[in-house]
Amino acid sequence: MLKIKEIDEIQKRLLMEVADLHKVPEGAVNIRANGELAVRNTTANIDISSKENGSGIDIKIKPGTKNESVHIPVVLSESGLKEVVYNDFYVGEDSDVVIVAGCGIDNCGTQDSQHDGIHRFFVGKNAKVKYVEKHYGSGDGTGKRLLNPGTEVYMEEGSTMEMEMVQIKGVDSTKRDTKAELGPGARLVVHERLMTHGTQDAYSIYHVDLKGDGSSADVVSRSVARDHSFQKLDLCVVGNAACSGHTECDSIIMDNGRILAVPSLEANSTEAALVHEAAIGKIAGEQIIKLMTLGLTEAEAEEQIINGFLK
Repeated sequence: MLKIKEIDEIQKRLLMEVADLHKVPEGAVNIRANGELAVRNTTANIDISSKENGSGIDIKIKPGTKNESVHIPVVLSESGLKEVVYNDFYVGEDSDVVIVAGCGIDNCGTQDSQHDGIHRFFVGKNAKVKYVEKHYGSGDGTGKRLLNPGTEVYMEEGSTMEMEMVQIKGVDSTKRDTKAELGPGARLVVHERLMTHGTQDAYSIYHVDLKGDGSSADVVSRSVARDHSFQKLDLCVVGNAACSGHTECDSIIMDNGRILAVPSLEANSTEAALVHEAAIGKIAGEQIIKLMTLGLTEAEAEEQIINGFLK
């Protein structure tokens, strides 16, 4: 294991929030802290190398790799730091791996801190990937915490990818842009959980192109907009073959929050079966009353309902 720099207590807390890491995990690891490499470890089957121009990393997973994981979290605890990182994942055919990413920003200063992570996945034939990406912000400074993840997914025949995309606290502004292209028999499942509060804004964009016969996609977003925050949810599935696609936007609006849901479908084949759903509403009063009869305050009842909704 290569340890370049020490991780301080604030950064350790951020790693716990975005990657559930209480210590450096076994397996392939790349931890980036305040714009620099902090920890790296490779395995016999998973190699991580820095790009020649220093703009990010390449992760290469050998064909047939099973039951291994890759952790590549990023943490920022320095006010005013802004970076753009490009990471490419090459997942060999017939492999089965878990990839844990995510970024945490703690900003206690007056300048904005920003991380833009651009991830590209090249998923080989019959490979299976579970991808977890969590974003988190903290700190009592007036500087903003800005996160703009870009994700591109290219899936070969028979491959499967499950994506868990989570942002529920502390990010002032985000643009989450995800694009995917699926070959024959490929399957994509996305579960997004998003919460905004204060004056935060979040733009969540998905564009899934079903190119091969038998391909399928299920993209589900659950979100809560509180206080004066704003969300735009833009989910689009394009069917170009004998395929099936489903999108769902399910949102709770509170206080003076605003939500714009734009689910869309595009069918370019008579064999494409596409469905979308969208619902925006407030917490039902009877739900709150029921929990209050069990001894909870109104605020506690609301939190319980929101936590259950975003699970």
